[in-house]
Amino acid sequence: MRAAICDDRAEDAAFVGKLLTEWSGTRGQEVRWEVFPSAESFLFRYAEDKTFDLLVLDIEMGGMDGVSLARSIRREDEAVQIVFLTGYSDYIAEGYDVAALHYLMKPVDRTKLFSVLDRAAEKLRQNQRCLNLELSGEMVRIPLYEIRYLDVHQNYVTVHAKADYTVKRSLREFERELDGNFYRAGRGMILNLRQIRRVTRTEVHLADGTALPLPRGAYEPLNRAIIART
Repeated sequence: MRAAICDDRAEDAAFVGKLLTEWSGTRGQEVRWEVFPSAESFLFRYAEDKTFDLLVLDIEMGGMDGVSLARSIRREDEAVQIVFLTGYSDYIAEGYDVAALHYLMKPVDRTKLFSVLDRAAEKLRQNQRCLNLELSGEMVRIPLYEIRYLDVHQNYVTVHAKADYTVKRSLREFERELDGNFYRAGRGMILNLRQIRRVTRTEVHLADGTALPLPRGAYEPLNRAIIART
């Protein structure tokens, strides 16, 4: 796991780094972490190196704050795990649109941080799973977290991710290859629950603004699936 700790208080950042190292030793998980004293310094580094798995961001920093930094990163990276640190509970309502893994109050509690790191490691393992498609004689690997939804038209299924891929296969075949983050809505569509932002009785709205018609009778089962996943 590669982690960035972004905090303008050097002693707070050093303490989080110490806990990351302790967690690494207890879990047998290698962790490399770096400290950045401002959001701007991290963005400068991120422009050249985007291989970070975990961001531990202080919300209240001089200059750009942690939530604004997270929004900037989310435009390019949906997989990185984000943990916010804050000294004030008033800030916890901010930034839900960046799909933060957790908010931790300062001073950081060792047990709570370890629990959050366990969840981050599990989510990163899940994000490594891919869907393999054979298209025009070549194999295309699509990370599952990138898939927004799949829909069927006649004998063809289109996988909607960063690009759209259409293959002659059944939706049932795809169901067997996807994980528990996906939900079959009616006969013609599979939704990535992680991509859903709002559900009405007639439509489901995804994170990118896509609105899809919801089959009759799917509203309540879909909501139960979303609640079960959280």
